Amino acid sequence: MIAADVSKALAAVADPDSVAAKQRFFRTGPGEYGEGDRFLGVSVPDQRRVARSYKALPLNEVRTLLTTGAHEERLTALFILVLKFAEAELREEIVDLYLTQTAFVNNWDLVDSSAYQLLGEWLVDRDRTVLDRLAGSESLWERRIAIIATFAFIRRDDPEWTLRIADKLVDDRHDLIHKAVGWMLREVGNRDRDAEVRWLVRHQRTMPRTMLRYAIEKFAPAERRALAGEGPGGVSAGAFAEP
Repeated sequence: MIAADVSKALAAVADPDSVAAKQRFFRTGPGEYGEGDRFLGVSVPDQRRVARSYKALPLNEVRTLLTTGAHEERLTALFILVLKFAEAELREEIVDLYLTQTAFVNNWDLVDSSAYQLLGEWLVDRDRTVLDRLAGSESLWERRIAIIATFAFIRRDDPEWTLRIADKLVDDRHDLIHKAVGWMLREVGNRDRDAEVRWLVRHQRTMPRTMLRYAIEKFAPAERRALAGEGPGGVSAGAFAEP
């Protein structure tokens, strides 16, 4: 079983007619965040089916698939890593591979399908300062990995590192970071509304509007208007106390 076998399996279910739409959706044009990425035209459900069939692929072959493949080959490689990680074998080797090959985890779907499932889960009961390094990276994708990885902690009712990384990324200039931070703040609020509100009140005047919009999506209309600054003056956390 080698990487080429996975590539052949993906090619067998590819739809070339869908490639142009995927290239537009993932912004592969000049100057866009996915510039130059290559697509085969394979759906995500088909990629997951192929990944399940090849979850025994050796790690060195997964690395080959991740570092040399088209977009769907890279995503399938990450799906395989997640399947392997769930079996509690080679976890350290898998995370080491992930962290040394982040240059190939280079679009939002690749990050979101792997960051919390691999790195976040690994760090649940370990030193998490690698996330500080990633949050300070020049790489858009490493910064997104840093915040999305914290979803593993949120799911365990532990929002501290999400808010810490959000502090580091609140002034980020990229829309994909604004969306990711806003999404994770919303997830914090789903479990600890007070923690989210306190963070939002501290940053409401300066945080990017997209980040705020994602974060307050589930708030009541009046609360959204207050945090968006549509009313007079600022707003305090006490204004959002549960009835």
